[in-house]
Amino acid sequence: MAFFSSLLFIHLLFIVRFLTTYTDCFMSGKKISLADWQQQLGRPAEEATTAAADDLVYSTDSGRIDKPKPQKAVAQSFTDGHARLKRETKGRNGKAVITISGLAESTEKLAEIAALLKKKCGCGGSVKDGVIEIQGDQRELVQQELTKLGYKHKWAGG
Repeated sequence: MAFFSSLLFIHLLFIVRFLTTYTDCFMSGKKISLADWQQQLGRPAEEATTAAADDLVYSTDSGRIDKPKPQKAVAQSFTDGHARLKRETKGRNGKAVITISGLAESTEKLAEIAALLKKKCGCGGSVKDGVIEIQGDQRELVQQELTKLGYKHKWAGG
């Protein structure tokens, strides 16, 4: 019973504090900012301003506010400037895949290169984390096309 009475007392104190703040601000006709309101309620002002800025969708000054898009990562290249070609079967139920890593290009450019290689080889493939994967054992075709495109390459692995 003592717990409930103390809980009720805390709620009553909160309501009284809220009503006094409310009447002080709105009955006097004085405007108050969100940060000041949050500070009066006991929250730090930084929380109020960052939360309000993150959730801002439209401003009367500038119109719709779009959040900045994260920059797309560029694939990493090796220090010698050569792309690495590997024939892999691990985790693919024994099916061969040619992986091409080390091309320092944007994801859009890697997707274009992968599309070209897939058309030339007549097979499927994808781009994952800056690595082009071409399905099947198409070593010679992939090597010839990369040479035509002007990329230096080395065979890696076994």
